[in-house]
Amino acid sequence: MKFIQLIAYFFTNELKAIFKDAGAVLIFMIALVIYPLLYSIAYENEVVSDIPIAVVDLDHSAMSRKIGKMADATEQLKLAYKPASLKEAEKLFYQGNVKGVLLIPVHFEKDILSGQQTNLVVYSDASYFLLYKQVYAGAIYAVNTLGAGIEINKLMTEGKSFDQAIEQQNPLNVEVKNLYNPSSGYGSFVLPGIIILILQQTLLIGIGMMGGTQREKNIFHTIHAKVSEKWGSIPVILGKSFAYTLIYIFNAIFTMVILHHWFSLPDNGSILNIFMILIPYLLSVSFMGLAISVFFRERVYSLLFMVFLSPVVLFLSGLSWPAQTIPPFLYAIAHIFPSTTMIPVYIRMRICGASLDQVSAEWAFILIQMLIYFVLACISYKIAFRQFNKSTIK
Repeated sequence: MKFIQLIAYFFTNELKAIFKDAGAVLIFMIALVIYPLLYSIAYENEVVSDIPIAVVDLDHSAMSRKIGKMADATEQLKLAYKPASLKEAEKLFYQGNVKGVLLIPVHFEKDILSGQQTNLVVYSDASYFLLYKQVYAGAIYAVNTLGAGIEINKLMTEGKSFDQAIEQQNPLNVEVKNLYNPSSGYGSFVLPGIIILILQQTLLIGIGMMGGTQREKNIFHTIHAKVSEKWGSIPVILGKSFAYTLIYIFNAIFTMVILHHWFSLPDNGSILNIFMILIPYLLSVSFMGLAISVFFRERVYSLLFMVFLSPVVLFLSGLSWPAQTIPPFLYAIAHIFPSTTMIPVYIRMRICGASLDQVSAEWAFILIQMLIYFVLACISYKIAFRQFNKSTIK
């Protein structure tokens, strides 16, 4: 009973300390609303469309004008300019007025009607892969449509019916179905993982700030006097971590339920099953934060450290770059952070509809990680308290 009372004592004390600290409230609550909301609004359009391009028509034929109109009719492209030369198109490109150039060569129609192969040149900025992909896809779609029409007309002049011509032109009909992300949207791809990462990084920053504040004010030893007793660090760590987890359960409801449905992100999983794995994840992050918080002698250090670490954690998580192409030793190191395991698990469960049984190995890994960080947090608090006592005696 006394053990439970101690946990409750540190739980309530930590909640009071959080709500009295404006910086902690900003990180733990307000940031968890602002960051995901900004990301969601930024990616609301999902797919880049109507990219302005310039069409340089050197042929000035009916067919060249037709392919320009076809490119403009695609979802991806918008015909913004018709410069007279490639030099003018280049100037428009470097001024940022267009993101791609379609060059139709001289004798374009003549070569096609005479049965000769001709070239259609597409210029696009490959340094911006989203724009490059859409410009290239739109141009290919227009070219393929024109080519199919020409071939169908040729077959019909040979005496075939319209239906026969279509079947011969396209004997193998490929039907593509995009699973889990029907719109192929970038937002639906990146936002679920970003939410998990934001939960982790803000929680670590907030815990570090709380620990740094206690060291700054020289009250760490007073607040955690029970740590000096046998097994005394256990109720301290459990009470504080339960306080953080409780706050982040409400944050998770906002980010994973309200925000998720608000922006109509793909949802094929059971939210109850997701919370079954989310709670040990939050506890794991809390224990990790408590373990490293004793190293921050000032609150600002935690902010600087975690802000520096966030891009590294994002890259090594396998979200922005496929995990299979990350060097194995780097990806193994990345599993120090709970988000590296949680991100693919959350995506598989929430987006792909995987059950708990199908992610049992990852669930077990998160549970083991939670226990390891719990032990490390208890040890860290013990060591920090002993170091304080030694420095006081000296």
